[in-house]
Amino acid sequence: MLFGIGFWEWVVILSILLLLFGAGRVSKIAEDLGKSFSAFKQGMKNADKSKKENNKKIKSKNNKK
Repeated sequence: MLFGIGFWEWVVILSILLLLFGAGRVSKIAEDLGKSFSAFKQGMKNADKSKKENNKKIKSKNNKK
């Protein structure tokens, strides 16, 4: 259960969304959401990588002094 919502509640919610927006629009929204999530994960990886590189630069500068 996610957020205290059971399986059948999710089925009802998704069915209502499907009726309101149609299959094409719902799939497009899901695709865009997936791309956004992937871009966020990639951005987090890049941020961690650049943070590690900056820490290495700072440590090397401190060692040279």
